[in-house]
Amino acid sequence: MTRLVVVKLGGSFARLPGGLAEAGAAVAEAARRRPLLVVPGGGALADAVRTLDRELALPASTAHWMAILAMDQYAHAVAAHLPNALVVHDGAEIASALERGGIPVLAPYRWMLAADVLPHRWEVTSDSVAAFVAGALDAELLVLLKPVSGPVEVLVDSCFGEVRPAGLSVAIVGAGELSRLAEVVAGGGKIG
Repeated sequence: MTRLVVVKLGGSFARLPGGLAEAGAAVAEAARRRPLLVVPGGGALADAVRTLDRELALPASTAHWMAILAMDQYAHAVAAHLPNALVVHDGAEIASALERGGIPVLAPYRWMLAADVLPHRWEVTSDSVAAFVAGALDAELLVLLKPVSGPVEVLVDSCFGEVRPAGLSVAIVGAGELSRLAEVVAGGGKIG
């Protein structure tokens, strides 16, 4: 059986003109080749939580859960720009969406609240959430869609290395390389 690919779609794509639509088209094409799950970033919604945190000096756990809820909201925006997308909340809903031929987009709040495995601090981003989810689902590959490409160690949060399961391949695809996403997904993360 073909193992799942997790694609984390960064919130920054919503800020690029046509970025979310272009990323959605690339993800849809990649989903024709392999079963995949989309994990959203937090984007402007998480940035709003950061601003509120600076203004109100929120407790770390409060800011953490509000930022995870921002990912849930962005999941709906991603699904609106991704043909055949279904917003899902857990492993059972992911499996059901894939069985129905849909592309699951994870709203991670419920799952992350139940697991509560990540530190509650701003250095933990949706990259680490995606790494945790990929490990929990025994995914073969995690693809991080980012504004730019580069070395994984430079472009992920400081918690990512602790969360990333041993053996999980990770690839970064920049906004200018979206046409290569299907190739990266089909090749199990081998770029080039």
